[in-house]
Formats: sequence, structure tokens, C-alpha cells
Amino acid sequence: MSKLENILREITPLSPEDSFLVFDRIKASFDFPYHYHPEIEINFISKGKGYRRMIGDHTGEIGDIELVLVGPNLPHCWANHKCKNRKTHEITVQFNQDFFNQSMMDKNILKPISNLMKDSIRGILFSQETAEKLKDSFLNLSKMNSFESFIEIMKILNELAIAEDKTLLSSYSIELETFADNDKMKIVHDFVHKNFESKITLHDAASLINMSSVTFNRFIKKRTGKTFVNYLNEIRISYAARWLMEKNLTVFETAFEAGFNNIANFNKVFKSIKKTTPTEFKELFKGVKKIE
Repeated sequence: MSKLENILREITPLSPEDSFLVFDRIKASFDFPYHYHPEIEINFISKGKGYRRMIGDHTGEIGDIELVLVGPNLPHCWANHKCKNRKTHEITVQFNQDFFNQSMMDKNILKPISNLMKDSIRGILFSQETAEKLKDSFLNLSKMNSFESFIEIMKILNELAIAEDKTLLSSYSIELETFADNDKMKIVHDFVHKNFESKITLHDAASLINMSSVTFNRFIKKRTGKTFVNYLNEIRISYAARWLMEKNLTVFETAFEAGFNNIANFNKVFKSIKKTTPTEFKELFKGVKKIE
């Protein structure tokens, strides 16, 4: 079953003929359900301290200023939590995935933005310094004519692309990656994706692509930045987190469904990756509206 099946698919007002849409709103609360859409979205929020951000399987409390890029089909929402302000300023920019065509994205000048778009599939949180730097740009967008706002959005995207202290939000999920058909990583991807709930040893995975365990671990480290054990655990925890959000499973059931045969180890690995326990994580999403 698709992990998006029980989440609201938003139909945005962005038409194929539109380059982008800008929404500039003062909100007393955030009450839109946890949802997804194929459009890419930039969210700038000020005076929102205490709201809870939910992007994929990430959750966190936001500060007074927030700047996030949400990629295509990535479930997300901001929820009322501890925020007392009833005049939160939200500015959202939505644009289609083909805002840049591929030939443009291949040009050297747009490579940083191309890489930004690739990373957006996990959601990107920008530092408060970046948000403050771009605050006036966002505040002025709705006051500009179409062409001026187009130029300003291009400037914003460039600033986001080169910004430091970017944080990828949702857990690494191999499902989101694409590989060439003859890529050895694709073989590993297919195997792990189909068998992550079972016991998988380093030797099992290495033998798939005719490597020794030592060589294979170096290969995985180079491709993912992680050891094979960490790589496998992140995939398992990514699934477990989504199931805790979307399914009526206990933590115990989730652990074994995700391939952990020891609940203590599951709790330890989950907390090391998600910075919260599975039980606390499940509670965080209990009140989030979803379409069942």
C-alpha cells in the first residue's frame, strides 16, 4: 500500500499555464490537514513561535521565523501546538516541477538550484539567519507585478541554493532515490526495499554485487555517507515512523514489521535517528488530521 494512500492529496489552484502562485496570509491558526501535492512549495512563516512543523516523518517546534522548502508529493503541515499568536504571517510560493525544464537545469549557472530541487524531496529547513536575510524579499512578493515577482523568486531560489546550514528534514528513504538501471546501487536498493523487514547481513548485501564485505561497506559509505548497518537502520526507521503516523499499530508491532527483533534495540535506534522515542513520536501525530 502506498504510504500516501491515507493522506490528503491537495488540489492546488496552480494551473499548467501558471509559473507560480504566491499566497500572503495572516492566520489565526494552522488547521489544514497533513497533505501532499506534486507542486514544490516554499513556506515562510513569521510570528509563529510554538507551531509544530510536520514534514514527511519529521516533526519539530518552530521558532518565531521559519523558512522551509517542501518537495513534490512530500506530506506536510503546520499544526497548532503551543503558539499563542493569532496573527501569524504565512507566505507560500508554489510552482510546478517543470518550472525549470531539464535543459535549463543542466546549465552550469543553475546547477546549485538543480541540486536544491533534488534535496527538496526530503524537505529543507533553512537557518534563521537565511530566513531573516530573505524576509523582505518574501514580504515584497505580493506587491510586485508578475515579472518582477518572477525575478525575485529566482533570486530567492539562488540564495536558498547557496545558503549554509541547510537541514534535510524527513528521514532518508531509498524509495525517493533514482538510479541508472545498471547501477550497482539500484541492485542494493531493490533488495533492501523488498527485504528490509527480514534479517539482512552485510555479507548478504555484498554478495548481490560480488563484493567482499569490506569493499561493499566502503562502497555504501561512498554512495550514502553511512555504513551499511546505519543505512539499513535509517530505511527501517523511515518506514516505522510512517507506520506510527499512518497505521493503527502498536510500537511493538511496528518494531517487528520494520525488521527489528528486539524492542529495546528498536527504541534505541529510533531515538538516535528521530531524537524522540517511538511512543512520543506516535503521540505527536495523534491529533493530526488525515483522510482515512
